[in-house]
Parts: sequence; C-alpha cells; structure tokens
Amino acid sequence: MSDLSPLSDAALDRLFRQARTVHAFQPVPVSDATLHQLYDLLKWGPTAFNAQPARYVFVRSAEAKAKLLTAVSKGNWKQTESAAVTVVVAQDRRFQDHLPTQFPAYDAKPLFDGNAQLADTTALRNGSLQGAYLILAARALGLDAGPQSGFDAKAVDAAFFPDGRWTANFLVNLGVADHSATFARGPRLAFADAARIV
Repeated sequence: MSDLSPLSDAALDRLFRQARTVHAFQPVPVSDATLHQLYDLLKWGPTAFNAQPARYVFVRSAEAKAKLLTAVSKGNWKQTESAAVTVVVAQDRRFQDHLPTQFPAYDAKPLFDGNAQLADTTALRNGSLQGAYLILAARALGLDAGPQSGFDAKAVDAAFFPDGRWTANFLVNLGVADHSATFARGPRLAFADAARIV
C-alpha cells in the first residue's frame, strides 16, 4: 500500500501556495533529460479510459520558436520568446486508436469511433487535465510555468499539425522565472464562494 501521508509544507508551497504564473524567464536552458523526466511524471495522471489524449510539442529551437511566435498574441510574445521551452499542449483527435493497448479492460474504441462529439469532449477534457499535470510536474522538477491561451490555435495547428490529427489546446512556457515581471498575486475565492459539501 502506498504512503498516503501529506506532503511536506515545502512541497505544497512549491506545487501550489507559493507557485506563480510566470511572465518572464531567465536565460537558463532546459535539457532533453529534464523534458523526458517531465513527461515521465505527468503521464501517470489519471484520464478517462486511460485514454491519454494529450500530445506535447516542446518548442525550444530558434526556428520552431520563431514559427510559434507568429501565432502568439502581442501581450504574450515577450514571455513566450524568453521561455527556455514552450509546450504546445495538444490533443490527438484519434486517441481511441491506442485504447486497445492502453485500456485492455474491454473494447472501448467503438464508443468513440461512432460518436465524434464524445471523442472531442473526452479529448478536450482529459487533455486539459494532462496539461495541468504537466504544470505540476514542472513545478515538482524545479521549473516555473506560465500557461497561456492568448494565441491563434488555427495558426499553431497549421504550423505544427498540418495533417489535422493533433489540435492545439493551450501553451505552457517553462524555464527559470525572472520574478521582476511577476504580477502581485491575485486573491482566490473562499471555500464558501466556490464549494459546497453535500
């Protein structure tokens, strides 16, 4: 049985309480080994039917970054340009092709083959979850993250996914923060305003 004791305060601070959305980065590279570590953590997060519909493009080279920046909104351009790597969190429109291997409990593939709306909803919901796992995995590995949706998704799809199988969901800038550009922390809703126990 796994150890279910709470994480230390230091770990909770790093993952949640002190972690910030980053808007500028120091010129510190992120290695291939770290990106592999990142994926090897985030892949364990749960998804419906173990479908794992998210796909990740780690945009790091100058050529790829230049291509991406043409699709990024003006307000997000500098932070994306300064990030060591920007992750295009995408979703595979044919994620169900992997279900016979990834979900052997029963044959779930026909559920999605025959229902495009269910497949799209499942891909978006679970791919978004996986993007959140990516942010937490990055923080756990000592990286800072700046997720953003200020970009032209159709332009990103045309540049990176011309065959149409993968589609962009959102971007996550990764690296070591330059906190001189970090905004003052915004308030969070109180439990009574955001939750109920029934």
